[in-house]
Amino acid sequence: MSHLKRQKIPKSWPIPRKGTKYVVRPSLNPEKGVPILIILRDILKIAQNRKEVKKALNSKNILLNNKIVKDEKINALLLDVIGVIPSKKYYKVELSENGKFAINEIKESESKHKISKIINKRTLKGKKTQLNLSDGRNVLSKIICEVNDSVLINFDKNKIEKCISMKEKSKAIVFSGKHSGKYGIIDKINKERKMAELKTDKEIINVLIKQIMVVE
Repeated sequence: MSHLKRQKIPKSWPIPRKGTKYVVRPSLNPEKGVPILIILRDILKIAQNRKEVKKALNSKNILLNNKIVKDEKINALLLDVIGVIPSKKYYKVELSENGKFAINEIKESESKHKISKIINKRTLKGKKTQLNLSDGRNVLSKIICEVNDSVLINFDKNKIEKCISMKEKSKAIVFSGKHSGKYGIIDKINKERKMAELKTDKEIINVLIKQIMVVE
């Protein structure tokens, strides 16, 4: 189906559950992001309807991670960057404290990079290292990183700029589970239990390592 019942949209989507019966079904897992159509029409209100969104895409006016968007069903994922060429405005997909996606305006200088988590690592022929990232990218890199670390991707150079290690005192965001949307400092890491203790402004929480992404 090309549509999703509004009553069944993910709780992380920041749109009302009441309204039209159906909304656009994203091309990827609905839990991982928000379709470009929903962002432009319902959240940023740059367009009034689907026709205007399609017109903007056909005019090559919308960028996602510095690439032209052609399909309104494409999901913008956590920490993805959206660019609106005519207005020269840029937005980052983030999470609010209540676990809902938030589309926040950023400076143009901040739009050239994004952070992604390493979810797997493989050694290919010729001893080349392939990093499988949380946003679906598979990248060959000589940078020394481990699974659960994060990487900073440079859009202009189309390469990994640096590794952000998962370690104590690193800043991290919880992107899934009951604590989704909470930011904090990693206080302790228990690799055997695959858990991390995160100190937020209000409390100390225990989360699975697979549910957090280091951002600093």
